[in-house]
Amino acid sequence: MENGYAFGVGSSARIGSSNIWRNNARSMGAFSMSACEEDDEEDIKWAAIERLPNYRRVRRGILTEDEEEDNERFLLKLKERIDRVGLDMPTIEVRFEHLNVEAEAYVGSRALPTILNFSTNAPEGLLSYLHILPSRKKTLPILNDINGIIRPRRMTLLLGPPSSGKTTLLLALARKLGKDLKFSGRVTYNGHGMKEFVPERTSAYISQYDVHIGEMTVRETLAFSARCQGVGPRYDMLKELSRREKEANIKPDPDIDIYMKAAALEGQEANVLQIIFSRYILGLDVCADTMVGLGDEMRRGISGGQKKRVTTGEMQVGPTRALFMDEISTGLDSSTMFQIVNSLRQSVHILNGTALISLLQPAPETYDLFDDIILLSDGQIVYQGPRENVLEFFEYMGFQCPERKGVADLQEVTSKKDQEQYWARKDEPYSFISVKELTEHFSLSTSVKR
Repeated sequence: MENGYAFGVGSSARIGSSNIWRNNARSMGAFSMSACEEDDEEDIKWAAIERLPNYRRVRRGILTEDEEEDNERFLLKLKERIDRVGLDMPTIEVRFEHLNVEAEAYVGSRALPTILNFSTNAPEGLLSYLHILPSRKKTLPILNDINGIIRPRRMTLLLGPPSSGKTTLLLALARKLGKDLKFSGRVTYNGHGMKEFVPERTSAYISQYDVHIGEMTVRETLAFSARCQGVGPRYDMLKELSRREKEANIKPDPDIDIYMKAAALEGQEANVLQIIFSRYILGLDVCADTMVGLGDEMRRGISGGQKKRVTTGEMQVGPTRALFMDEISTGLDSSTMFQIVNSLRQSVHILNGTALISLLQPAPETYDLFDDIILLSDGQIVYQGPRENVLEFFEYMGFQCPERKGVADLQEVTSKKDQEQYWARKDEPYSFISVKELTEHFSLSTSVKR
């Protein structure tokens, strides 16, 4: 694709892409190339870049051979440019207070949909509705009066055994809970309640299941996602950045300037470099023109690990500032998982993002990428705080991580059948410590900075 248009999904966009790029970049007032006009050598460099097809232009303007290091270098350059003019990037702090989520379930012995069971359940349901018979619905708690903070510029890992309530917590924070669940408590973004803004434009929930249009290529999927979501407040921020640089007579970095001009354009080109940015961070360039597929014999498509990267990339090209990611390690090897989490870490730390990521059993090197840990069990928060203090809290409770285990495996302490192997006080007899007791001790503990 280096000899043609590399990003668009429409044939009309392919024909005049170079002219669109050149004309828009030179005609915009806020993003004028005044710096290049003052320097003949800079003019020559820009002219050479503009004559290249889009794919090679971006590669030469931004990316180098070492893509992982170059990604961090690019983000640091962008952050330095923003800081230099005193422009504050927005941040999102998510708080939840006294959060309760409950589900209702029928309890009985007639679950199979047979004719006899239906004919018996129907009148019983009517009598229960009229309060003549007691209701057979039982309330099952999923989250039980939990409180916490997801801070910006920090990677937060959500740990917990299956059925601990991790998915429900992520859905509640993104306001995507099903209507059949009873919700109480308060969730705020920077102090604002959910009804005061549109959370869907600020946050994104990324499911453990990958749902895509199988007939679209990876390139088309990311482009379609970018066009649907838009750039949000990015355009206004970049326009203000350029205005302040012009007032301060600051000459922009040429490698970053091509990104700024591309991100400011409207229409098909609006998210070109956001798509490339996401694609190369997540290593999707090798399958950019491969159909995503449905996994069957006729439309097999890309691998499961690559689909997970596409799902993550779809959210990264949008305007969302807070990411709630549910078991994104499904189907991925430890090396791929490390690369994805590391790219997210760079984005969160440098560009002031917010991320809560649920993983089942992360490898030690992936676990070490996180700043904060939330351990959830039986709908209660057993621990929440800096990663460095996790061992301190559990040692205070009498538990220690064996050499054969990783620190993330300490979540097994909440399990009755696994807890004893972590018991470290050999001079004291072991007795099971329940989740409720662990939660109460953590609430009263002063040795952990929450």
